[in-house]
Amino acid sequence: MAIAIPVKALPLSFVVHALAIAGAVLVLVWNIYFRGGLAWESTDKSLIFNLHPVLMLIGLIIIGGEAIISYKALPFKKEEKKIIHLVLHAIALILGIIGVYAAFKYHNESSIANLYSLHSWLGIGVISLYGIQWLYGFVAFFYPGGTAAIRRESLPWHVLFGIFVYILAVATATLGFLEKLTFLENSGLAKYGSEAFLVNFTAIITVLYGTFVLLTALSQGPVEDDYSYSAI
Repeated sequence: MAIAIPVKALPLSFVVHALAIAGAVLVLVWNIYFRGGLAWESTDKSLIFNLHPVLMLIGLIIIGGEAIISYKALPFKKEEKKIIHLVLHAIALILGIIGVYAAFKYHNESSIANLYSLHSWLGIGVISLYGIQWLYGFVAFFYPGGTAAIRRESLPWHVLFGIFVYILAVATATLGFLEKLTFLENSGLAKYGSEAFLVNFTAIITVLYGTFVLLTALSQGPVEDDYSYSAI
């Protein structure tokens, strides 16, 4: 049985785009202005770590969210939306993998243990599940493509699993903001300073963005749209 909230997708998608811009700006301001910048190689190893929150938020959360709503927010034909959905998720996955690698690179070059926190455990789970979801979607719905029966049976599970992974990704990102801010405050960062407030606001924007992505995915698509997530 289909599940849809009685709200049009287009107005919600505008909110999603606005929150996406706000989230991207905030995470860049935090890591460039407050944390000193971004670098792949540097004697200041913290600059390497700064790539992690930027790539994870802009890649896995924001671009991944845009991929989810593409079927509801774009006035294109089925095949065009399928390509956009596939490509955006691929970009999100690639940026997410690079972001995870940046965290490992920072830890290894700073002699810090890996995979000791709940955030890191969930993060590995999220990126793994995201990759599995993308690969299955590519094989079943794009190339070589399953039979009509396989696609029909797979679609509800593909959608529901994708929503689960995305919710988990948003939760993991929020936990990451909390973890990093706790480390910074334990190292002397003012608890009521501008950077602390910026990090908390970025986390709030992340949660709001994820919420509106899901609302858009569950909303009513355009009347002429016969290819949206009707299976849920």
